Amino acid sequence: MMSESIIFSCRVAVAWVLLAVGLAACAAAPNSSRRSETAQPPSGAAHTIFVTSNGWHSSIVLERGDLPPGRIPEADDFPEARYLEFGWGDAEYYPAEHATIGMTLRAALFPTPAVVLVAGLTVPPAERYPEAEVVPLLIDAAGVGRLVDFIDASFERGDRQRALATGPGLYPGSRFYPAVGTFHLFNTCNTWSARALASAGFAVSKSGIQTAEDLMGQVRTLGGPD
Repeated sequence: MMSESIIFSCRVAVAWVLLAVGLAACAAAPNSSRRSETAQPPSGAAHTIFVTSNGWHSSIVLERGDLPPGRIPEADDFPEARYLEFGWGDAEYYPAEHATIGMTLRAALFPTPAVVLVAGLTVPPAERYPEAEVVPLLIDAAGVGRLVDFIDASFERGDRQRALATGPGLYPGSRFYPAVGTFHLFNTCNTWSARALASAGFAVSKSGIQTAEDLMGQVRTLGGPD
């Protein structure tokens, strides 16, 4: 029979491989080398949100003007932004320029703290990220409100009214903030994006979402909330 140490080593090896996929899904910046696949929002749309993917990481983009007063107060850190991009991921791995084995194993063996990435965009997301896939989605005012509520609740503020940035983001015009929840293999940035869309009323399954393609395969079929 295999010794306990060998069994443990095998489990760690499997976790390492699986987690490498999950963590990589939330590590790359949105301007990587993926062909742009943009669609036009339906005519007459009251509001439009955007789901972006670089093939690994996904995020949600809102028009700044769609934020109700007082919601997501961290938006004040981006006074020049026309659009606000939101992503979620592991607090250690996501911001790291060079991930280590130790970072990956910590996330593999234990649920780890998370961060929210916020980026202020001065141009539409398809123009800001020409190599990314950007899918616009029609949404009504009630759906925007529910989506904003979900994103707002993703910030860990403690007893503060506004979360303090933990550091600069992955690219200019972005910052990281402490987040509610823990990252693990079955709760990645793409899982977070799926839950955000589902909260807004879109017919997106929250189960079985790990990679960006798991999410985008559903997003491409959406035209608006149920």
